[in-house]
Amino acid sequence: MAREESVIRFEGVSFEYGHNKPILDEVDFALRRGMKMAVMGQNGAGKSTLFSLMTGERKPESGEIHVSHGMKVALAAQVIPREKMELSVRDFFQSYFDKKVYDIDPKIDDVLEVVNLKGHTKVHDRTVKSFSGGQQARLLLASALIQEPDLLLLDEPTNNLDKAGIEHLTKFLVEYDGTCVVISHDAEFLNAFTTGVLYLDVFTRKIEQYPGNYHDVQRDILARIEKENRKNAQLEKKIQENKDKANFFAQKGGKMRLVAKKMRTEVEEMEEEIVDVRKEDKTIRPFTIPAQEHLSGTVLALTSYTVQNAKGKPVTKKANISLRKNQHLLLRGPNGIGKTTLLEAIARGVAEGATISEGVKVGYYRQDFSTLDFDQTVLEALRHAMGRPDEEKLRTIAAGFLITGDTIHTKIGSLSEGQKGLVAFASLVLERPGLLILDEPTNHINFRHLPVIAKALDQYAGTMILVSHVPEFVSQIRIDEILDLEK
Repeated sequence: MAREESVIRFEGVSFEYGHNKPILDEVDFALRRGMKMAVMGQNGAGKSTLFSLMTGERKPESGEIHVSHGMKVALAAQVIPREKMELSVRDFFQSYFDKKVYDIDPKIDDVLEVVNLKGHTKVHDRTVKSFSGGQQARLLLASALIQEPDLLLLDEPTNNLDKAGIEHLTKFLVEYDGTCVVISHDAEFLNAFTTGVLYLDVFTRKIEQYPGNYHDVQRDILARIEKENRKNAQLEKKIQENKDKANFFAQKGGKMRLVAKKMRTEVEEMEEEIVDVRKEDKTIRPFTIPAQEHLSGTVLALTSYTVQNAKGKPVTKKANISLRKNQHLLLRGPNGIGKTTLLEAIARGVAEGATISEGVKVGYYRQDFSTLDFDQTVLEALRHAMGRPDEEKLRTIAAGFLITGDTIHTKIGSLSEGQKGLVAFASLVLERPGLLILDEPTNHINFRHLPVIAKALDQYAGTMILVSHVPEFVSQIRIDEILDLEK
């Protein structure tokens, strides 16, 4: 019976995030030892908040969270906190323990081997920020594993990972014998190892638990919605018929009024039977990123670039790339080769060997959203991006990216990572750039939005440089030239 023991149990748990932002409403579910679960739900539904309740970082308003005695919960967050970026690798891992761990280096070596980040000499003294986005994703996983948890929580672990990194992580999770809960928008990845789904419904604020892999559950949910819609349609037809008859009999007067009254009672009972069908996750509206006007000639010329070799040393390579208006370049290469560094240098106009034509406005989507000011509200950030006052147009564009109601007055730092991504896209629409630079634009974004985003990028009429490790996404976008940094 030990196998049946629950490692964590939610009983009537409710949670509000700030004033007037309810996330969970009297939620009940239990996870047994060895379960591997995916968490599904819209951007901003509260998936990351659920994790912070599991770790004990946040406390419920009401209800109880029972954690099995002596059980260790560890979380690999979506992003490394900014205050940990300056730490050395050794201090970074040490920060996950309450007490000082003596002789931590061999333990670090062991977990770095598990996440495929070994082979870096003197890695313990390197600062965290010196690693690429993909390598930082591996450090986050390692930071959870070094705690030897009974319950491992992974928040978007495939973000920034290249193909090899995702394959390595998938193999690890298939073989992992602990309990694991994963938030991810990557269906293929989830399908490889999950045995059930926790669905966080943004409308009812309940958590529904389903057995089966990700695809099974998506099918079950759609089938249930269709069934509920059919049942509701039948009920509504019957309700209307009864209302019409009741009105007819009521007008007849006399005993017929009693018949009408009885029918109205039946109508009320049927109206109560109508179920709230879960509204499926909303998708952002189709959008266009307008290109800067009057672009002509070469927008970006690239004659050389610098990458990191296998030993982490910089190597300069020659290139012969000349991008004009309406040309799209895909930048390829494994984690750690220097894609983000190159993009950032180009965006800031400091890349040796890269020349942007005078007067070209650069729109830059960074994988860590650091182009956004986290202290600004969404409205302030969008006004800044727009550059000219047109409140009505700004709010219409924001609504297309599901930025409505209170969200527009929320500080960017308080948004979920997925919502920050949508704000970044709304900003690009308002900026009207001539050169669009995109670094992993699928990270943190709900998979339903990806085809809409791909179409907007495919149709972008300015000059574009794209980095993405998601082949399915890239295949939907017109690419005119490819620069493989490894070759």
